[in-house]
Amino acid sequence: MTAAAISGWQEEKRSAYLYCVIAAEERDPDKRQLFRQLAEEAEKQAALWAAEMQKQGLPARPFDPGLRLRLVAALVRTFGPVRVRGVLAASKVRGLSVYSGRRLAGTHPLPATVDEVGASHRGTSSSGGLRAAVFGVNDGLVSIACLVLGVAGAASEQQTIVLTGMAGLMAGAFSMAAGEYISMRSQREMFEHQIDLEREELAHYPQEETHELTLIYMARGMQPEQARALAQHMIADPKLGLDTLAREELRLNPDELGSPWIAAVSSFLAFVAGGLVPLMPYLLGLGRLALPLTMGLSALTLFAVGATLSLFSGKSAWMGGVRMLLIGAAAGGMTYLIGGLVGASIA
Repeated sequence: MTAAAISGWQEEKRSAYLYCVIAAEERDPDKRQLFRQLAEEAEKQAALWAAEMQKQGLPARPFDPGLRLRLVAALVRTFGPVRVRGVLAASKVRGLSVYSGRRLAGTHPLPATVDEVGASHRGTSSSGGLRAAVFGVNDGLVSIACLVLGVAGAASEQQTIVLTGMAGLMAGAFSMAAGEYISMRSQREMFEHQIDLEREELAHYPQEETHELTLIYMARGMQPEQARALAQHMIADPKLGLDTLAREELRLNPDELGSPWIAAVSSFLAFVAGGLVPLMPYLLGLGRLALPLTMGLSALTLFAVGATLSLFSGKSAWMGGVRMLLIGAAAGGMTYLIGGLVGASIA
């Protein structure tokens, strides 16, 4: 309990610090008031943790935000809270749902279940996964195309090109998978830690959590009485209350924290799919046609990838495809020339 008291006090002090920074930068008076009140509530909960620490004989300590928190505050002051929502969510800042642009009252019925509470947070995971897959294919395509062209510029033996390309393909795919696994595992552990802290706060201070949830609903358009009733209904059920707090305060869906294994396998497969495109003519043993076919297939695929990515940017598919093609062609051309120079120097 000693470690939990210290950790809880630090978390609430960090939250209060960031709420004050956000409130100072927020131009909307309603949102500014929300974050000021959240700062006050965080200070109250910090005081409760401090009292618990005092009971256990722990000495009072001054709060130091530290380098990381100061950097987050600098980002908020520089870019505004809306543009750094991802950073703020990772810092356990609550109330970010006020930036979603949705109102719970007036246009939608009041949520009464976990599914209804989380409805406004769905719809982005699929497109995010698709975008990541497209980038994975692009990474594999460009990496292996450059590798194949570089070796082709230095040596004409197809066996050497195939062996080097396959080695590069496997090395790149496993590297991508390992990096994605570690990244997703670290992210999931951070999210689980945040939810565990929220669970502990809900168990010890349900009234304070109810008040915080009330403030969030009020900032999103509800009348005070309506917001208070809904918050009390949510907190009355521990499971529903925790799920609601995770979604509304932390902007997390406990059911969709992401699987490190799925992320790793997806990255591996996407990289291999892209990397096989420039290797395919050599794997099929097409002889002298292999190099021009590799260049042609790589160019077409690069254009397709660029056009696909334009779906996420809203820009012209043609311009997106041409831009990706030019970037890939420049990388491949430079690699081929460097390979030729290296091959000539060691011949």
